[in-house]
Formats: sequence, structure tokens, C-alpha cells
Amino acid sequence: MKVTDTFILPVRNLFRRKIRSWLTMLGIIIGIAAVVSLISLSQGMREAILGQFNDLGTDKLTIQAKSLQFGPPGSGAARPLTDRDFREVKNVQGVVQGATRIIKPLKFEFDGQVKFEFAASIPDDEKERNFVYEAGKLSAESGRMLKSGDYKKIVMGNSLKSDYRLGDKIKIDGSTYDIVGFLIKKGNPFQDSAILMPERALKEIYNIKDEVSIIVVQVAKDQDINVVQDRIERALRRLRDVKEGKEDFQVQSPQQLLGTFNTILDVVQAVIIGIAAISLLVGGIGIMNTMYTAVLERIKEIGIMKAIGARNSDVLAIFLIESGLLGIVGGGIGIVIGIAFSKIVEFGATQYFGSTILKAQITLTLVLGALAFSFVVGTIAGFLPARQAAHLKPVDALRRE
Repeated sequence: MKVTDTFILPVRNLFRRKIRSWLTMLGIIIGIAAVVSLISLSQGMREAILGQFNDLGTDKLTIQAKSLQFGPPGSGAARPLTDRDFREVKNVQGVVQGATRIIKPLKFEFDGQVKFEFAASIPDDEKERNFVYEAGKLSAESGRMLKSGDYKKIVMGNSLKSDYRLGDKIKIDGSTYDIVGFLIKKGNPFQDSAILMPERALKEIYNIKDEVSIIVVQVAKDQDINVVQDRIERALRRLRDVKEGKEDFQVQSPQQLLGTFNTILDVVQAVIIGIAAISLLVGGIGIMNTMYTAVLERIKEIGIMKAIGARNSDVLAIFLIESGLLGIVGGGIGIVIGIAFSKIVEFGATQYFGSTILKAQITLTLVLGALAFSFVVGTIAGFLPARQAAHLKPVDALRRE
């Protein structure tokens, strides 16, 4: 039998049984589409999170009070951080500079409507203010940033510029505040919709004495960040009179935060792959069932092929190639659907958040891996039916009706 016939016959058989072929490939299509779309989206989320932590820098430590509720740093904490804690942290060996931030939900009025956003304080001290700008990579896309002497001035996140303009005035707690700038787009939904305002103004609105939401410090270049982190923890335990393991605060480095997010994303990916594997298993069973049916339907055809000189290896190859084609074609369609779905989700997330925080990462490795895996599933599923066909005796096959 010619080598070309070994490939032409399986292709011809697939087109001859179109409906059965489509139904057979359905499980593979669903499984591969799920794998491609969800893994590409989770990889995109991982890259976006990594970018945010890279912006923070590897020499920064953040300290916040432990909270029992979800929300901005320090929200719902039984014992918030204070200016006294900040002074203690600044005196720790290895800390070169730092700043405090206050983050609160903000109710304000504009054009006769009541609206809500999160407000983040900017330190009144020039050195601390510049450190916050540098640590957060904050800069103005239009207008300017807050500076010394600003009191009732605010800077808005990039996603808010569609609703407001430079010079607009909003009312907060009975006072009027001027919009003097809009931040550059960061791709962080929280930061892109936040309102920056002077620390003194935010403290007056909430009648805050010395409470802070978060402390950010920079570690000296010649210091080990883990050693400095340990010093800060010991200093705060002593100041706040808490024992090790019972801390009401947490000190985190960018590496720790990134590690936590990576662990979460790894678990999510494992669950995704597990769910998709079930679909692929169903698809493999479907291919095996179809190939067994094909063997029963084509017993006489197999007998004729063997009678005119086809070897067992030829018949085995024909059926294996046919089952492999079912897998790879189903995988190819699944990849296209998966990419389309992930792009639709990416577009929807961009429209909703106003940023590309959720961006599908379609890599050649993912596409080729999915294609190869679907081919392997199809081939393995078709092995037993192909082996049965290959071992049929020509005389017995020709006698079958």
C-alpha cells in the first residue's frame, strides 16, 4: 500500500461521515477551548499583577493592620496603625525613608449627583510626598500632581477623566475641591479610579487624629530586605505589646505578595486544567467509540485491503491516523474558539474596568501544546480499535455481511 493512501483514506473517511465526525470531536473542542481560554486569561492576569509589583519596587516594604474584612488596607482593623507606629518603623536600622497613606471611601457631589470613590491621601511633607510619587510611579497625564500648599485640591485616576475635566469642582463634606490633574493610566482598577487628596484634608473629613491605613518604607541598598523586615516586626511587636505569632499587623515585601498571588493563580489553573481534562476524557471516549463503530462498519473493506496486499501495519496506521485527525482537528477548532472567547472576555474586562488589567496571553507554546495534546488524546483513544482492525483475518473479514 502506498504511503499517500495511508493518509488519503483517513481524510476521506472523515469527510464521508461529517456529522459523526463533528459529534465525535465535540468533547475535544470543549476541552481544548476551556484550556486555551482560561490559561491564557490567567497568564495575562499573572503578567498584569507582576507588572504592578514591579512598579512598587523590590526595595519597598508595606505595613498594614490586620483586618477581618475585605477592602482597602487597614479597613475594618480592630487596632489600626498610628503615627507612633510610623515613627518607630522609621527608626529601624536599614530603613532610609518612608511615608504613610490613608485610604477611605469618599462620598462627594458633582453636578447635582452624589457619587462614591476611594480617596487616598498624599503626604503634606514634601520629602514623603515625593517618595509616595516615586514608589507608586504616580505622575499626571494632564494637569499636575499635588504640591506643597495645596489644601482643597484633588487629582483623579485616569478612568475618571471621561466624567470630569480639569478645573471642575466637587463638593466633599460641604467644602469645594478643585480637580487639578488626572493620573496616567496604570492598568490597576483601584488606582485608576482613586482620588488623591492632601493628607490634612482627608484627615479633617474623617476627623482622623493619628490613624494611618498603610506605611510604606524603603530599605537601604546595602541591607538585606528580609533582615530589615524582621527588625520592623520585632520593633512593632514591642511597641504594640503583642507576642510573636499573635501580631495585629503584617509586614510584606513585594516578593511575598507576588508569591501569594502566584499560589492563588496556580490553584486556579490546576482547577481549570482538571475541569478541561474531564472534557478531554469524554472526547477521547467519544473518539474510541466512533473508531470501534468504524471498524465494525468497514470489516469487509479491511478484508479487501488485506486481500490485495495491505499489511497489519498499514491498517493500524490508517485507523490511528484517522483517530489522530479527529483529535487534532477538534483541537484546532477548540484553540480558535478558546482564543476568541479569551479575547471577548479581555474586551469586556477592558470596557468594564477601563484598563487592560485582564489581558489574554496567547503564546505559541500554549497553542502548539494544546494541538499536540489533542492529537495524542485522539491517537491513544484510537489505538485499541485500530489494533483490532489490524488483526482481522482477511478471510473472516470478507465473509462478514
